[in-house]
Amino acid sequence: MTTETAQTLHPGTQTVTVDTGRERYDIVIGHGLLALPQCWAGLPRAAQAVVVSNATIAPLWAARLVQALQPHYCQVTVIELPDGEAHKDWPALNAIFDHLLTHGADRKTVLFALGGGVVGDITGFAAGCYMRGVPFVQVPTTLLAQVDSSVGGKTAINHALGKNMIGLFYQPQCVVCDLDTLQTLPQREFIAGLAEVIKYGPIADEGFLGWIEHHLDDLLAREPGALAHAIRRSCEIKAQVVGQDEKEGGLRAILNFGHTFGHAIESGLGYGQWLHGEAVGCGMRMATDLSVRLGLLPPEALQRMHQLLVRAGLPVRAPDLGADCYLQWMGRDKKAEAGEVRFVVLQAMGRAAVQGAPDEVVRQVLQAAVRVDALA
Repeated sequence: MTTETAQTLHPGTQTVTVDTGRERYDIVIGHGLLALPQCWAGLPRAAQAVVVSNATIAPLWAARLVQALQPHYCQVTVIELPDGEAHKDWPALNAIFDHLLTHGADRKTVLFALGGGVVGDITGFAAGCYMRGVPFVQVPTTLLAQVDSSVGGKTAINHALGKNMIGLFYQPQCVVCDLDTLQTLPQREFIAGLAEVIKYGPIADEGFLGWIEHHLDDLLAREPGALAHAIRRSCEIKAQVVGQDEKEGGLRAILNFGHTFGHAIESGLGYGQWLHGEAVGCGMRMATDLSVRLGLLPPEALQRMHQLLVRAGLPVRAPDLGADCYLQWMGRDKKAEAGEVRFVVLQAMGRAAVQGAPDEVVRQVLQAAVRVDALA
């Protein structure tokens, strides 16, 4: 989709551009976009389109997307994957390949990832691999996917020994965020998505963090204006970071604030026990605590983060997996170098960095995290 195409859509539609230097595409944010045929007019021409979704989202939204795509493609088919993080795996990936091969998909076939982060990640991975690369479009239907996982070209599946360990960087043709899809999102998943919105303030924009604190009640009520602003600003920050570091050679790692601890929670408990955003929310508190213990932040910063996470309804007490278990899982983190676990820490509110930390200090954070009082 081109910016010119985006500008012909509903009034109030906003566009954020991602420019990696090698590739350039738009994130389009607005209401009612899914069902608009003109929304899809600027995509590469092809005989066939394949909508990849899951058993929860497809019954709600797939028919609208298929109808909107039909004027542009001779054939539009849908594949439904099982829902949940536990199914971000080889069998689901192969199910996509089976569908593409069975329906005679060629290298111009366009894939549409209709769903949350799991669908987006696995569809992007399939698109990057099938016939060595076919075009795909992100159509995120969860808050977490709209502000984070659909943007930037990270694609992956999970392995039993680590989350997102098998994948590649493969950019979409465009990202279409239809805000209407958020109205059917269960409250638990919506709150989990808020963790990824909150993340952008501490790492890149303290002013945005203050805005979130001031408008959190509006966000929890899914007030359209507040949601549109939060999604746009989140995408702007991520687009800026990705534009400077597409393949996570340095700066982009700050987007993983809270994720080193969070991924350990997800892996240690078993995929799907906590939602990704819940684990990230708890992980952000732990990463802020680490920053305080390293002398980078004053203690009040931890209290500020704690209070915001509690107000948002995100967990702040970590599951008691044992410090050794946490350290084992964190040792497999993609930011680890030569066996040293590296963490995204806050040098100040609005400024993040990646560095190692003494094992003793990390253990102190882990021990404290399992005793946190949510009312503190």
